[in-house]
Amino acid sequence: MMVDVHSHLIPGIDDGAKTMTDSLDILQQMSDLGYQKVITTPHVMHDFYPNTSQDILKRVQVLQQRVDAVGIDLEVEAAAEYYLDEHFIKLLDQKSDLLTFGDNYLLFETSFLNEPAYMRQGIFKIISNGMKPVLAHPERYLFLQNNPEIIEDLVQRGLLLQVNTISLSGYYSKEARKLAENLIDKKMVSFLGTDCHNAKHLKAMVETIETRYFAKAMRLPLLNNFL
Repeated sequence: MMVDVHSHLIPGIDDGAKTMTDSLDILQQMSDLGYQKVITTPHVMHDFYPNTSQDILKRVQVLQQRVDAVGIDLEVEAAAEYYLDEHFIKLLDQKSDLLTFGDNYLLFETSFLNEPAYMRQGIFKIISNGMKPVLAHPERYLFLQNNPEIIEDLVQRGLLLQVNTISLSGYYSKEARKLAENLIDKKMVSFLGTDCHNAKHLKAMVETIETRYFAKAMRLPLLNNFL
């Protein structure tokens, strides 16, 4: 895996890395693991993390400058992890300048407990705006664990799936691991992402690399390394 598409490594912007030192330590270790590019994705959540595209891009530029200054051989870009709610739907309706990565992929998340009322509407609007919707860590949502048949319907509507690497070691729960493995078995995974927030996540990621399903996932036609 050369490119990571999901992390929270811009310091002090959300619930991820707290300081620049934290960010640089994690990025150095990711480089040591073989990553050549990290597309970090701060939360954009209206009530908690009202980050703007402009601020995220300014901050990632500073982060890249520090990465270069300390000699870490790594390219750092930024997109965002948008929270699917009424505010996000308004951004889509207004055709706001949203942050995407690669071939106009847009990463978003939802409530973990209940299927959001805006799910299918959001997917349709993202596609209508010329972007490709990518659902972050589908294996972690309880409403998908309990009703996995929903996933096939959403994929048929054009949704792409990004599984968290550390789900494959059972980091979040047995249920999340089971669903992640099922999605890999069905070849429904388009991206793997670390979703790295801190050193604890990085340690779990290293352990996950040794799992059978990580190896199986790596044999899928993942889009990561085409970014």
